[in-house]
Amino acid sequence: MARLHLFDLDGTLLHGTTAPVEISRQLGLEAETAELDRAIAAGRIDPTEYAARVYTLWAELTDAHVAAAFDGAPWLARIQDVWAEIRETGDYCAVVSLSPSFFVERLLGWGAHAALGSRFPAVPFAEPVDPAGVLTAAAKVTIADRLCERFGVGRADCVAYGDSMSDRDLFGVVPVSVAVNADGHLAGLATYSYTGRDLWDAYELACGAR
Repeated sequence: MARLHLFDLDGTLLHGTTAPVEISRQLGLEAETAELDRAIAAGRIDPTEYAARVYTLWAELTDAHVAAAFDGAPWLARIQDVWAEIRETGDYCAVVSLSPSFFVERLLGWGAHAALGSRFPAVPFAEPVDPAGVLTAAAKVTIADRLCERFGVGRADCVAYGDSMSDRDLFGVVPVSVAVNADGHLAGLATYSYTGRDLWDAYELACGAR
């Protein structure tokens, strides 16, 4: 039976940062966005409010800014190698993130079968962000179920990779999970724990559970 590997983005594929912070860095607004990251991590704001606030910060955002943020971000090593291996073995790989869709979807070019994020309007913004399209931790489970149906697998065939509270719900419903450079919110939940900057090493831990 094929397996579906589900990857978080912020703090997982991206080392020590988030997509919104990297996007905001291009506008000189990384400090403001880092504060929003701390606020959502502490539960002081929810994903909908977070999205509304970064949308306001990004009034001058262009596609060139997004491209520069993506290209210059501190990605883990060998992401594309891992996804190529997953494809070659007949498995599936997907990214599910609370970060903006216009950033997450760029990972399709790296070999992900699917890359889903909070729905934002196209850049530069000409319309508001729709709160209904902003993802939550619980939404990750719903999306995982839809991807299972799409690829003909079940929850029992899933492996989740994540680092924080937004991954708790997903870790709770799949049989194999890998905490990648994780904070304390995943303590006791993950099947495996990895600290480092090479996704291949985290992937090999999950392979041992096949």
